[in-house]
Amino acid sequence: MAHEQEIEELVIRRGALWLALSPLWLEREPREADFARMIREIDASHLTLQQLEWVYRLEMSPVMARYQLSMAGEWRTFDETELLTRLVRHNRKLRGWRKATWSLFSGLTTMMSRPRFNELGVRVMVARGERPPG
Repeated sequence: MAHEQEIEELVIRRGALWLALSPLWLEREPREADFARMIREIDASHLTLQQLEWVYRLEMSPVMARYQLSMAGEWRTFDETELLTRLVRHNRKLRGWRKATWSLFSGLTTMMSRPRFNELGVRVMVARGERPPG
């Protein structure tokens, strides 16, 4: 019962944000509507940009990078239930040495989606009335 409650709480806390951010890893470029949804969910989660970076690098990229590296061919969307299941499974184990390992290797898992995430960061800053760097 505690296990099910932990999973439910994790999905409630992060599920909508994870699903909103998932287009960063699609084979197509995120659309304006995708970026708008991402910004809405980021605002609803009250994350700082630094916290968002860690969600991106540790909570999502280790799972999402596998989609990009798969040989399954074209994919334009995700099965949301399967995606949330994989993300929950990963995040339940994200402690101790696993967290340290993913921190060390996050540069590899974020390499392909990093430009999109950087664009999102600029958009979040602009939406918050902050001045982006450069």
